Amino acid sequence: MLDNISEVAAGEWNALAGGSHPFLRHEFLNALETSGCVSAETGWQPCHLVLLDDQETTVGAMPLYLKSHSRGEFVFDWAWASAYQRAGYDYYPKLLNAVPFTPVAGPRFLCAGAQSAADGAEAPALLLAGAVELAHRLEASSLHCLFPTPEDAGWMKEKGMMLRTDCQFHWQDDGYANFSDYLKTFSSAKRKKVNRERRRVKEAGILFETLSGDALTPELWERLYPLYAASYLKRGQYPYLNHQFFERVTREMPESLVVFLARLDGEAVALAICFRSDTALYGRYWGSRGYYHSLHFETCYYQGIEYCIREGLKLFDPGVQGEHKLARGFMPVTSYSTHWVRHEGFADALSGYLASEREQVARYVEIAGEHTPFKKAS
Repeated sequence: MLDNISEVAAGEWNALAGGSHPFLRHEFLNALETSGCVSAETGWQPCHLVLLDDQETTVGAMPLYLKSHSRGEFVFDWAWASAYQRAGYDYYPKLLNAVPFTPVAGPRFLCAGAQSAADGAEAPALLLAGAVELAHRLEASSLHCLFPTPEDAGWMKEKGMMLRTDCQFHWQDDGYANFSDYLKTFSSAKRKKVNRERRRVKEAGILFETLSGDALTPELWERLYPLYAASYLKRGQYPYLNHQFFERVTREMPESLVVFLARLDGEAVALAICFRSDTALYGRYWGSRGYYHSLHFETCYYQGIEYCIREGLKLFDPGVQGEHKLARGFMPVTSYSTHWVRHEGFADALSGYLASEREQVARYVEIAGEHTPFKKAS
């Protein structure tokens, strides 16, 4: 068990994580820890697992945290915690296999060759067994794996983890030449609505620029960070990520940062902070200085779609929740999490509840898929 990710070399970790998921990179996870966003004091105590072979070579790794609350996870178990505690048991601490504050699906068991237990690899199963053993040793109530790949969710279910599902909305490129070409696939009414939203932003005099990590200087972050923080502060919540995190992650992995910045009369009024890989764009953080009609849709969705088409990215994951994404062409997809609970009676009750919930989610995904903006086939 590692008390912080700096105990393993960045090259070793990244060789296991691969290059397709920026949030699994050593630089991203280390920036969370060194900035103080993730720590025992914030309720995210790192306790990462690594797997060594007979030659002491790292052949597997697992980002892992001991949690004293359920904030920043996006798989909501507040009701579970309340019921557990009403029964006289301590739900916290719990053990969490996830990327903090990041509801993006990806590998959760990092192994040489990016293999999973579904491929017959032994390392993922050993890491999962090690995490359950650690949960017992730390007297954690439970172990939760959030946003694994469907393949990893499947084999974990076979190993006895309880499966939970939810719905997100993702955009996928279908070979569009430009945004206008994309809108040609919409019904007339839906196309007019999108064009009207975009026109309102232009008529307000708001202009956009797309900034890569190389352009995000510390001086610019001084002006941009308050926009990000405003989204949390207006809800009476302290931001999950601090100024130091953004400066560090920009410095150490600038090629992964993309910011869509909205300006009015030269002043920054809104932004969407995104990360990218070679194939996907991930919309993560939005903020604005005030309300402007349709600005959220333009900043968080339309700018990202245009960017993906321009850059040849096949997937745009704009973040969790939001049926309003359907009308903009984001399709429903199923997301997964798996759960182990130490108390057998509580686990039995949860198992029945989750089976019913999965049926409801599947039906919701099916119904949502019938309400897209695209032209209906004759």
